[in-house]
Order: sequence, then structure tokens, then C-alpha cells
Amino acid sequence: MKRTLGVCYYPEHWPEDRWAIDAAQMIEAGLNWVRVGEFAWSRLEPSPGDLQLDWLERAINVLGDAGLQVVLGTPTATPPRWMLDKHPDMLALDAQGQTRGFGSRRHYCFSHEGYIAESRRITEILAKRFAKNPHIHAWQTDNEYGCHETILSYSEAAKRAFQDWCAQSYQSTDALNRAWGNIFWSMEYDSFDQIGLPNLTVTEPNPSHVLAFRRFSSDQVVRFNRVQTDVLRAHTDAPLIHNYMGRVTDFDHYDVGADLDIASWDSYPIGFLSDRLEGSPEHKARYLRQGDPDMQAFHHDLYRAVGKGRWWIMEQQPGPVNWAPYNPAPLPGMARLWAWEAFAHGAEAVLYFRWRQAPFAQEQMHAGLLRPDAVPAPALDEARQVANELAALPDVDIGQSRVALIFDYVSCWAWEAQPQGADFDMFRLAFETYRAARRLGLSLDIVPPDADLSAYEMVLAPGLLETPDSLQKYKGIALIGPRTGSKTAELSIPTPMGPNIKGLDCTVARVESMPPTAQVELENGGAFLHWFEELEGNAEVSLRSSTGAPAIMRADGLHYIAGWPNAASYADIIEDLAAQANIPTERMPSGLRVRDTCSHRFWINYAPEAVTYQGKTIAAADVLWDARD
Repeated sequence: MKRTLGVCYYPEHWPEDRWAIDAAQMIEAGLNWVRVGEFAWSRLEPSPGDLQLDWLERAINVLGDAGLQVVLGTPTATPPRWMLDKHPDMLALDAQGQTRGFGSRRHYCFSHEGYIAESRRITEILAKRFAKNPHIHAWQTDNEYGCHETILSYSEAAKRAFQDWCAQSYQSTDALNRAWGNIFWSMEYDSFDQIGLPNLTVTEPNPSHVLAFRRFSSDQVVRFNRVQTDVLRAHTDAPLIHNYMGRVTDFDHYDVGADLDIASWDSYPIGFLSDRLEGSPEHKARYLRQGDPDMQAFHHDLYRAVGKGRWWIMEQQPGPVNWAPYNPAPLPGMARLWAWEAFAHGAEAVLYFRWRQAPFAQEQMHAGLLRPDAVPAPALDEARQVANELAALPDVDIGQSRVALIFDYVSCWAWEAQPQGADFDMFRLAFETYRAARRLGLSLDIVPPDADLSAYEMVLAPGLLETPDSLQKYKGIALIGPRTGSKTAELSIPTPMGPNIKGLDCTVARVESMPPTAQVELENGGAFLHWFEELEGNAEVSLRSSTGAPAIMRADGLHYIAGWPNAASYADIIEDLAAQANIPTERMPSGLRVRDTCSHRFWINYAPEAVTYQGKTIAAADVLWDARD
């Protein structure tokens, strides 16, 4: 499939006589796509029932007539002020019971039936008006589900919906009480309408209650999104997309993605380095103007799975953002590098956010491809360069990687509900596993727990709540754990205890979590951080702690790891397993990554200095590629 570039545009922000000028400049820069409409509800319907759609149709036609393909967004992430007068109880409440009010965006509760009906109504209006417009080539539902921590709501609407969800899920309070272990602390319920939300308790709420609420909250997002996709499917055959975020795990993206055609995500590498990623001061200083070398790639591979092979970047950082604690400018070349890295991982399209920097409101400090005065910003030339290179490079054949990493959203919720250690975080563990493999030059696929693993030569399965059937059947080389298979689906300790993997006589007898000041030394000079498990059983011990305790136990290709390795140890362990799987590895220089596809090898240099590797010199913030034999 042809790889293309695009941009996000807000015609409602600019005079109408500017639209054609902007469209012509977009085409001149080599852009193909333009996204519009996702925040425009107050201009589309200034008051209830007063529909003003003509301006949007004119904008779409101006953009389309210039040669751009349009993505039209549903505007449900920003309900207008009159909506609150009509539905004053539609706002979410936070865990402290405080209203999350009007004045920014994402100010709605996913469980509010009145707002769900309003979302269906405005989606139907837009679909009937624009579905047959020849310039509309895709639709985006809402915008950034989960951004600003907006999945969990503790409103009355959420409580009523959760009670109904519990009744449907468990059928009886006796079954619910057994599943949650409510005999503990006399927490048993006699009726579903007694069940509250797991906040404002004297001490921690029952973790099984918390996990059930997380499942419910995710299901509400799926339901909300499906309302829109059902409407759109009835009117259009154009692909349906949602733009997910980085390190947002509050809902199951695989479940939402089941109702969509394409997954997209909003990539802000420098903002995420500062705001959403653990790292030493030295690491963050080194990559201050580039972003972490693995953060973007991790999400590219994750959303390729969510999109069932089809994915985009809907928003790509072009310059300084406005929302991180500190907002440095990218190194020259990074707007090009980020785009090419996405294409190397299979992106069909990369859209920069945004065309022109807004001179007003919350995002006025967020850079665009144009400055607020319409003068080109530095990233515009880089986007033009990428467009020219795309025209010259044959399509990239992604294919399947030899290594898979299983990532599971339910496990994220489980370990948030009962972390047992302040820094035990499922995303962080999965990301460090991915990072260790990438530092060895490996390319990976990220897959859901129910994926068919049979074609992969090595599988990494860190921190899964339950051991999936796909892993129980797997015959290759696998690194499993820590914490995988240690709980039931309801977050209680199973019998037999975990990991309970067929063919691997290994049991986790006891666990301990460790503060940052402590670690478990390994016999080979490495160390475990954060977490360590006491293992029993007759499986072969392939690595021990410095005191002789099992650190990895194995049977055939299955390896269970009892802790969270530091970076050096993780690389050593994965390198050894890759050798067992006959998968070549190569220790990468700091900041350099390779991405192998069926058709090309890409060298991607996040380092702030040039790197020479295998006879190639890759400049700072640069990408090179070669066709593979």
C-alpha cells in the first residue's frame, strides 16, 4: 500500500479566503491527507438543533478540489456549552468525587445515556450530509479516548451502569461475592444496587472490585465507540479510524479496534520523554530533543496489532508542544526521522499536527508546520523532504517478525489494582522488555494474548495476569514472567499457584517487591530490580541469584524468569534465548536502532551525534535504508 503524508487542519480557526491558499500549500509540500472537524461541534450546531454545516462542506470541497483526501472527525470529544444545560449530569466525576467540568475538552462520562444519544445524533447528521462527498476518504471517531485520564468516571450514571454491568456479568450477588472474595472484611452484598464504585473507601478497596470496575469502564468506551461506528457503517464504506494515545492503558484498545478498520495514534516523542516515561536524568538529557529511541517504535508495533495490520499516525509532533513540563524544540531532522520510523514499522499515513500554529487558547504554544503568522516553520521543509523520498522509494513490505511480545491491557489494570510494589507497572515492564530486545537489533511484533504464536520463533510474555492458552500451546523459545499467571481472572491467587505452565515444573512460592535502593544480585554479575519471586519445582535452573536461589527455570524452550532484570541483564538474557532460537542479534550503539522488514533494513539514529556502524555513518537525527536481498 502506498505510504502517504498529511496534516491536521482547523478551517473554523481561519478566514474562509485563507482555505484555498492553505490547501495549495499543502499540495505543494507533498501532503495527501487532511483531517478536519473533530473539535468543531459548537460551529456545527451553535444551539440545539441549529445545524450550520454549509461552512464545513465548503471547507471539505476546497481541500478536496485541491487534491487532498479528507478525514472527517466526529466532534464528540468537545460537546458545546449548551449541552451541559441540556444534560447537566453528563460530566464525569474524579475519584475524589470532584466534577470534571466544562472549559477544555473530553468533558463527558462514557456512561451517560443522554450524551450517548447526542453522540449518535450528531454522528448520524454528519454521516447523512457527508458520507457521499467524494473528498471524504476516512472517518475518525471522537478524539484520543483516555487522554487527560478521562476513562474512569465516578458519577451517578457510571454507578448505575456499573451495577447493571455486574448483574449481567455475575447473574447473582452470591456469584459476585465468591468471585471478589467479599467474605473478607464482611464486604458481602445482598443486591446489585448496594454495589458502589471503588473510591472514597477508608483504606484500599477490594482489588477484585477495582479490576471489575476497570473492565466495566473499558466496556463503556467500546460501547460508546460502537454507537458511532454502527451509524457510520450504515452510510459509508470509507475506513473508520480512532486516534489512540501514547502510554494510555485505561481501556482495551484491542476491543475498541475490533469495530474499526485502521488504528492510529498521536505521536509526541519529546513530550512523552518528559511527561510519560521513566528514565535517568542522563537519559532524558541525552534524548531531550529527539525523544526516547524505543517509545515511538513500541507504539507503532502495538497499534499495528490493534489495527489488525493497518495503522496510521494521526498526529505527529512537528516542533515544541505545549503540554509537557518542559517543551524543547526537536533537533533538525527529527520531523523527518519520526515519519520514516513510522513507515518502517508499517504506517500507511503520517499526519503532522498541525498545519498552522493557533494564536489563541490552550494550544497556542504548540508548533505547527506554519507559524501563527503563516510563515513556514522548520518542520515544513522536513515534511516536504519526506514526501519527495516517499515518491522515490518503493513500498515497504513489512511482513512478520521472528519475535513476538505479548501485551495485555487487562494485566495493566490488574497490577494497577494490586501493584504490591509502588513501581510495578505493566506498561513499564513490557516496554523495558521491548527495549532490551531492540538494543540487540531485534525487530518485534506486539500481539494480544489470544494471538496465534505458532509462526514466531521466540515469544516474550512479561507480567500477564493469566497465562494465555496461546502460550500454553507454544513450542518455540519463550521468556515468561515475572508475575505471569500468578492470579485468576478475578485477581485472586489460584490453586495450583502460578505460573502453572504445562510442561514446566515451576511454582512461585513467595514474592517480594523492592524499593529503588535495593536489588537482587545475580550469579553472573547482573541484578533484578523492583521485584523478585521465590521459585520451587523440579525444572532446570538456568540462572541463579548470587545466593543460589533460582532466577530462571526452564523446560525445553519455556523459560520462567523470577524478577525484573536491569537493562544489562535483560539484554544478556534475551541474547541467550535468541541464540537458542537461532535468531542473530547485534549489540546496537547508543541511540541507534535497526528495523528489519521483508524488503528493507532501516538504520534510525536517535543519538545527538553521528554513529558509524557496519561500515555506515548515520548522522545525528538521521534515517538510512537499504533494500534487503
